[in-house]
Amino acid sequence: MAMALAVTALAFTARADTSTNAPPKPDKLTTCPVSGEKLGGDMGKPYVFVYQGQEVKLCCPGCKKDFDKAPAKYLKKIQDAAAPKK
Repeated sequence: MAMALAVTALAFTARADTSTNAPPKPDKLTTCPVSGEKLGGDMGKPYVFVYQGQEVKLCCPGCKKDFDKAPAKYLKKIQDAAAPKK
């Protein structure tokens, strides 16, 4: 019985973590975190997607493959830009 409750609780927790209706955190950078290029510049409209609840804006779809290689590195840049200034 205890095992069944533990499994049920674990399943509910996993489901709760993956199903969220919260809007993504906005990406406040004005440059591509991958290339450093200005967003909306010569490359046209930014390539926008959501990664783990965080909006990500890249200068072009080509930067996505580099983002996918090291997402934590680029997410840190985005999150640092959104952090309150001290």
